[in-house]
Amino acid sequence: MAFDALLSGNKRFVAGEPEHPNQDAARRTELAPAQDPFAVVLGCSDSRLAAEIIFDQGLGDLFVVRTAGHVLGSEVLGSVEYATSVLGARLVVVLGHDSCGAVAAARAAVEDGLSIGGFVRDVVERVTPSILAARAAGLTADSDIVDEHIRHTVDLLLDRSRLLSEQVEAGEVAVVGLGYQLAQGSARLVTSRGDITEEGEAGS
Repeated sequence: MAFDALLSGNKRFVAGEPEHPNQDAARRTELAPAQDPFAVVLGCSDSRLAAEIIFDQGLGDLFVVRTAGHVLGSEVLGSVEYATSVLGARLVVVLGHDSCGAVAAARAAVEDGLSIGGFVRDVVERVTPSILAARAAGLTADSDIVDEHIRHTVDLLLDRSRLLSEQVEAGEVAVVGLGYQLAQGSARLVTSRGDITEEGEAGS
């Protein structure tokens, strides 16, 4: 199962015993005609958050989309939809992490009124609803605010993508939000939509 494969790979990574699967010349040759990833990962662009490494996967296993703060735009939505509807990925993962610079910048903008220039402002503005929701819920710890942003991204994915929400409702795809801890290297489940006990992979 896709979700189990990710968790097992992450456990190997945390233990310092990665298998580095599907990273040889034979795999490269096998994939040249076409790809068949089992999951699509929408993660933060943070350089410490390389999905194939922290989940101990290889070539062709994951379809990875990365933006600062895992914020959503039309190109991100299109990429996720392509992975599930064309490539057949059965699991969508929103991957957030502690000490996220995008979340910290949005929090500073909301709480201290700090202004951000350039296109970074667009990233901050897209994270801001999560900061406001966390504040309304009385959440103050950094980890709780990051979790809120992960949940918000999962909800936004399903709200904005009719295709993805229909796939989840049909039991064809599951969407999960994972929180990654930089120091420990571990990923934990924050939220899920759909059935992660099956290959078509919910929980909360």
